[in-house]
Amino acid sequence: MKYKVYIISIFCLFVQQILSAQERKLSIEEAVNLALEQSDEAKMANQTVETAASQLKTTKNNQYPDFKLSGQYSYLSNADVNFKLNTGSSSSEGSEGQQSGSSPKINQLLLGQANVSMPIFSGFKLKNAIAADENRLKAATFSAENSKEQIALQVIQDYLSLYKARKAVELLEESLKGAERRVTDFSAMEQNGLLARNDLLKAQLQQANTRLNLEEARKNEQIINYQLIKELNLPEGTIVQTDDASFLMTPVVSAEETSRKDLEALKFQEQAAENGVEVAKSAYFPSIGLTGGYIALDVHNALTVSNAMNFGVGVSYNLSSIFKSKQDVKLAESRARELQFQIDQVEDQVHIQVENAQKEYELALKKLDVYSQSEEQAVENFRIVKDKYDNGLEDTNDLLEADVEQLQAKINMAYAKANIAQKYYELLRAKGGLTQNFTKY
Repeated sequence: MKYKVYIISIFCLFVQQILSAQERKLSIEEAVNLALEQSDEAKMANQTVETAASQLKTTKNNQYPDFKLSGQYSYLSNADVNFKLNTGSSSSEGSEGQQSGSSPKINQLLLGQANVSMPIFSGFKLKNAIAADENRLKAATFSAENSKEQIALQVIQDYLSLYKARKAVELLEESLKGAERRVTDFSAMEQNGLLARNDLLKAQLQQANTRLNLEEARKNEQIINYQLIKELNLPEGTIVQTDDASFLMTPVVSAEETSRKDLEALKFQEQAAENGVEVAKSAYFPSIGLTGGYIALDVHNALTVSNAMNFGVGVSYNLSSIFKSKQDVKLAESRARELQFQIDQVEDQVHIQVENAQKEYELALKKLDVYSQSEEQAVENFRIVKDKYDNGLEDTNDLLEADVEQLQAKINMAYAKANIAQKYYELLRAKGGLTQNFTKY
């Protein structure tokens, strides 16, 4: 019997550990840092930068010389050999020698080559191609940082939405308990003839509506929690517990300048496009390169060549490029102008976003003051109406209406505190300094 109790105790402890492991308390900073480390979007942004860096290395490799080695072995079957080399002897002596002698048997061929080529001048094509890839790498880096800022803002919004959903659930649960107690009291009063049945039905209707609102709030809480754990790549079934202390303090907005990563990325893309124009113009110039090589040849029983070194300069020029490259240059210039127009457009949008975010944050602070007073007034109003109702000076409609107003005021107050943090982080995002607000990203 003791053995069974021991097994059951261990099993219950194991189940408790599993259930507790499904809950994870995170501050808003921890949630953001976790998203920037583990989310698929952040990994994709980092991979984009690595791809741009690899492309730059590939382009830089083109400035180094090409070194090629090749070898060949061939077996010759029934080769007829007729030497045309002049050995310096008279024709008669040569004729007699050829007649008296026999041709060598040649059935093997060995050939080895080493070639080196190095570009010297290609109309500055390589130089501008490297510069273009360097600018694309910088653009990819800023674009990745901009993506991470968007990821951080999305996580913050979902985190605060989860907090608001939880507060709504808590307040509705508390309101439902009050509504159930009221229905119980009203039922007893109705049975004793102290209350009209119509008033009992009104209380029961409010109880039903509160229960429906509670179920709706719980559903929203579950949906937001599921979305958040997917963004953070947490295990299935994890329940994120929010930390109120990490965001309920009213932050102070610093007077930092706007530095948008998406705008910086566009500027580097524009520079890369300008480098692309120079790359297109390089077709107007000839290509010059150094060449060198080594050849070793062995024709069995006939010829051996060794130490055959060669050096030279190669020049090539495609005359048709004078006409064909004009359209390539125009296309590259058109892309550069498009980026310039896009930069101007984004700059205007950034100014609008910053101004709007600033006003939204200031409005959130004002709403907190208003909702704080409204909550005090609603609580005090319900207390007064409740006293009057108990003394027969107010009817049931006034009591139920005061209770609903009190609940709504408490919900508005909870939302207002979270909205200040949300508008603050949205302002940081508009200025381009959201991820810099966190120590680790």
